[in-house]
Amino acid sequence: MQRWSRRHFVSASGSGIAGAAIIGPSALWPDERAMARAESHADSFGQLRRERTAREPRLPEPADFHRLPLSWYKEKVRQLKRAARERGIDGGLFLTRRWNIIYATGLFHSTTERPFACFLPMDDDDALIWLNPYLDQQLVNDWWVTESSAYFDYHHARGAFPSGGKVVQSDTVNLYRWWGETLAGLGYARGTIGIDGNGLAEIGVLPGQESADRLDMSGAVEVPTRKRPESGAFGEMAAAMPDAWFVDINDIMIRHRIIKDEMENRLTQRAMDYWSEIHAFARNYMLERGREAVDWEVANAARLWGTARIMDDVPHTGEPHDAVGISVGVGCRTGRTTAYPHPNQMFWKRIETGDALQIAGVVRIGGYGGELYRSFLIAPWTDWQERVWEVHTRCYEIQAEASFAGNLCSNVAKAVHDYQVEQGMERLVYHRPGHGEGMEGHQPPYQALGDYTVMQEGMHFSNEPGLYDPENGFGFNHSNNILVARDAGVQMGTTPATKEWCFLEL
Repeated sequence: MQRWSRRHFVSASGSGIAGAAIIGPSALWPDERAMARAESHADSFGQLRRERTAREPRLPEPADFHRLPLSWYKEKVRQLKRAARERGIDGGLFLTRRWNIIYATGLFHSTTERPFACFLPMDDDDALIWLNPYLDQQLVNDWWVTESSAYFDYHHARGAFPSGGKVVQSDTVNLYRWWGETLAGLGYARGTIGIDGNGLAEIGVLPGQESADRLDMSGAVEVPTRKRPESGAFGEMAAAMPDAWFVDINDIMIRHRIIKDEMENRLTQRAMDYWSEIHAFARNYMLERGREAVDWEVANAARLWGTARIMDDVPHTGEPHDAVGISVGVGCRTGRTTAYPHPNQMFWKRIETGDALQIAGVVRIGGYGGELYRSFLIAPWTDWQERVWEVHTRCYEIQAEASFAGNLCSNVAKAVHDYQVEQGMERLVYHRPGHGEGMEGHQPPYQALGDYTVMQEGMHFSNEPGLYDPENGFGFNHSNNILVARDAGVQMGTTPATKEWCFLEL
């Protein structure tokens, strides 16, 4: 059998790499020369600087850190415990939901079917006990940890740890019962433990509001009482702890998560500043490439440039807990795909005259950030397209103006929808103006007609009162990250939403 080396491959491909035939649509990869010109072109970056300067007095100061420090998480745990003590919790907080764990401890991790949990004892604010799959052991060991108990993998066989040379086929371990057995073995078999079991809180339905006529996260809560779960994961855990009681605290976790403090706002602003720059690059790239570009190409050029821009600023050693929670998600769609709020088509279309086009996505640093979309028109456009764009852009402004502390989420939605209907756009309205924004993306409360939550300073909302016209094959959906403030919401992204920015001749 002939063995192939790189020399054989190059020889068989032609006269070296330069003579090799490139298979595939190479013209659709981001063009390096166009990227270099887009980075240096002054037009979009100049407009962005002017917009930023004009709005800077109202914006949070961007963070000079790229993740929250461990001290922030330890203080947050103290706050959560104070709230938990009011429910009679004296044993500890047992967290099982990924975003609760990250929010309380700062341990960024991925989840699959493998159970991952932590325990925060009430009698020691500096203690943190992990119950984790072994594949995450190094992450746990290198972060905040007092003690760790690990199972090998899912499904775990009792006594089997190939990592320690123990390869056995034995009984399958009930990992939820193992939670209880582990805590009992550590001396927490008695007392009252807080658990994050109520998933409804994650969509804005608090305890006692399951049958409420008007949902309101700022309203009265039926305080969960202690109980002994009889089924599910926590039922198995309780079976191993016959003298313990359990109280749900997921609503406490969610209500803390939806109100961001100064450090969270500053970190979000840093991410939104990068996102705004990425938009400037993407606009320049479209001007450089013109109608030669494909929407997929624009998105990937912007993502590549944006990731490099961020990582030039963020120290990164490759070690765990360094440069965490960083994501640069950029999408571009042009033409008919813009006419649908959640299209299921692949974005693979050349930009053409008369297209509506959208640059969209989410950028996060240290887990914080948000949406920033811009909707464009490529000349020539119709009077109807221009009219819809104008109404949509005004709705985008109305939503931010109405997002002030003390106003109701429902009032924001009504102000936006009233304007849409007054302007004759009702058939183009497919969704609420915005959702709460958090590390997980969509977060309660919602700026929707049926959400009567009183907004508070520090809440974040997406800013996307989109209008869509499938009949005519176009739609618009600017978005931003709104920070609720005293007098009006602050749009944290500074990419202009003007005709000068969004109406392009290519």
